[in-house]
Amino acid sequence: MQLPSIKITNFEGPFDLLLHLIKQNKMDIHDIKIYELTNQYMDFLNSMKEMDLEITSEFIVVAATLLEIKSRMLLPKPVKEDEEDKDPKLDLVEKLLIYKKIKNAAAFLGKKSLYTGKIFTKKPEIIEDLSKDNNEDIFLNITMLDLYNLFNELINNYKNKQNTNVIEKRIYADKYKLEDKMSYISDMVLKRRNIDFQNLLYECESKIEKVVTFLAVLELIKQRVIKVMQEDSFANIYIERNENIGQD
Repeated sequence: MQLPSIKITNFEGPFDLLLHLIKQNKMDIHDIKIYELTNQYMDFLNSMKEMDLEITSEFIVVAATLLEIKSRMLLPKPVKEDEEDKDPKLDLVEKLLIYKKIKNAAAFLGKKSLYTGKIFTKKPEIIEDLSKDNNEDIFLNITMLDLYNLFNELINNYKNKQNTNVIEKRIYADKYKLEDKMSYISDMVLKRRNIDFQNLLYECESKIEKVVTFLAVLELIKQRVIKVMQEDSFANIYIERNENIGQD
């Protein structure tokens, strides 16, 4: 089981503390002064002990690394250096740079999360060029009233797709149950001759409830409790009670 991350005096870990000390001393991360950085880091650990705060193993490992680098830099350098011993700070600097990138990315994503869910975008559609085709009969038997109704329908569909409500970040468990929706729809078809599926969706207060309503309709169709009808494509869907239930 992973232990929870605990902040100690606003520092989430040893690398966070090191970046703070580098910024406080106005050092270049590629040319840090190990002597000053190590002393300030150890002073911080000692202050934690005075406040009776438990020092995690991550802080101790980094402290040991700093002391090792400091001691190696104080020793005289050999005439012929091995490739692995050229600069003891390179590994530490590389880890600090990676941690800084991840921290900046986390802060960027944290700001983006404040606006997530409020705006939805759609990829552009590829519209075929029909100008070369013979479209003389495209408006045959189409009246101005039909065009007006079609335009209104397109505008209403566009407005309905817009998300004007702020999406809640908390999801309530089992607020809308499939069994309850199935029972509600079954009772509705007993009281009325038919139900407009669009009206059922208008009664829903959230997208989650609309999804549960849609699944309830599918389940009732599967159980042959109800049947649905639609005159044309994109026309309203009507729900009726299946009178032939139990005759199979």
